[in-house]
Amino acid sequence: MRNVLTIVALAAAWPAAAAAQRDCFPGPESNEAQTLAIFAVPLAFSRGNAPTLFSGFQAGLELASLPEVDDAIATPTICEPGKGPENTDLLFALPRPRIGLPLPFGLALQLSWVPPVRVNGVKANLFGVSVEKAFGRLDGLVGAIRAHATFGSVRAPVTCDESALEDPTSECFRGSRSDDRLRPNIMGIDVAFGGPLLEGRLRPYGGVGYNRLQPRFQVNFTDQFGQLDDRRIEVDLNRLVLFGGATWQATERVGITTELYGAPADAITARVLVRTAVWP
Repeated sequence: MRNVLTIVALAAAWPAAAAAQRDCFPGPESNEAQTLAIFAVPLAFSRGNAPTLFSGFQAGLELASLPEVDDAIATPTICEPGKGPENTDLLFALPRPRIGLPLPFGLALQLSWVPPVRVNGVKANLFGVSVEKAFGRLDGLVGAIRAHATFGSVRAPVTCDESALEDPTSECFRGSRSDDRLRPNIMGIDVAFGGPLLEGRLRPYGGVGYNRLQPRFQVNFTDQFGQLDDRRIEVDLNRLVLFGGATWQATERVGITTELYGAPADAITARVLVRTAVWP
């Protein structure tokens, strides 16, 4: 009789377990979508400098703050209802090396790569690219139109971190720490305008843009029974972005830029970028 009851219990539980493994496509108003949109703000490849007509070969390092996600928003509502908040606040900032290259026809190319080095459980392998065209007067207002993209991946224990593995009330209890993967897939276009102050050493700027977000999140968690959860969560979103900052020409070759970049619907990030001219 006990064996029969065990078989019945397993048979009853199997459909629920199978359903839990299905890929999830939450709507734009869901907590899952809002959380992924917040992540996209610091990951988006912003311009990081005032528009300029002449750009040589430059190298720099950017540091972008990572906004915190409120527990109420970090709690899944569609893909895993009843689960507690996800582990979203792992780092306080994202460093990103950059290089800038001049192109023919007055175009400028920017590239970046965050190498896959794990820090506090987070391992990013992110690429950024942008192409822009500037126009205006060297001693006056300069505008620029720019297309950009961010792709690659970020791995981190988002769904089941160490504290969740030790919590008897969590579905993560006694499992393996998750190594979930986010592919941000951000594409956008923006327009910026800036002008010189203080004999050209300070160039404030501001602008507006549109981002197309297609984040793809994949769970990678093995529970205490050896069952792998590898569900995918996919969302498509459109976002208006606003940004503004200033570039200070500290020396003839070194410039320092501070920038605020945000999506009004989601979050704001602060960026600091130090750039030096390599050539000419």
